Amino acid sequence: SSHLVGAWTSFRSTSLPFRPSHQPAMKKGSEELNLDECIDKCLEARGQKPGKLVQVAEGQLKALCTAAREVFLSQNALLELEAPIKICGDVHGQYHDLLRIFEYGGFPPESNYVFLGDYVDRGKQSLETVTLMFCYKTKYPENFFLLRGNHECASITRIYGFYDECKRRYN
Repeated sequence: SSHLVGAWTSFRSTSLPFRPSHQPAMKKGSEELNLDECIDKCLEARGQKPGKLVQVAEGQLKALCTAAREVFLSQNALLELEAPIKICGDVHGQYHDLLRIFEYGGFPPESNYVFLGDYVDRGKQSLETVTLMFCYKTKYPENFFLLRGNHECASITRIYGFYDECKRRYN
């Protein structure tokens, strides 16, 4: 689980080659990412009562972090975006609120989104939240944008709960 937190908090620390097809290159021994299956798994919580956990395989999460990192590193730090785009902020692990945003605003790529950070901590489902967001970022890199908030760093996630959630669910 510390690998998951490490991948999340350091996705901009080094350069990786970009693959125009947005298909991630996997290291030897890594599980191959099945992005559509991961999205389907995340969306199983739709229509369920809030708090229903979605358990994505750890190998898929690691592959997703690697793939999302490649996409982030391939794009400019300064985003020049065009309307129409929906601007959202501070989800803080409230996964069912995120699903509601997509239900009302349209699921990607039907609608374009930019999220202003603070995806994790405080809420009980930060893993589901960041997993679905990374899936959409990887699958629709030109329609779905994620900015880094102050909660997307190792020291803050240790204080406010994301680190503990990762340890508890993926020990």
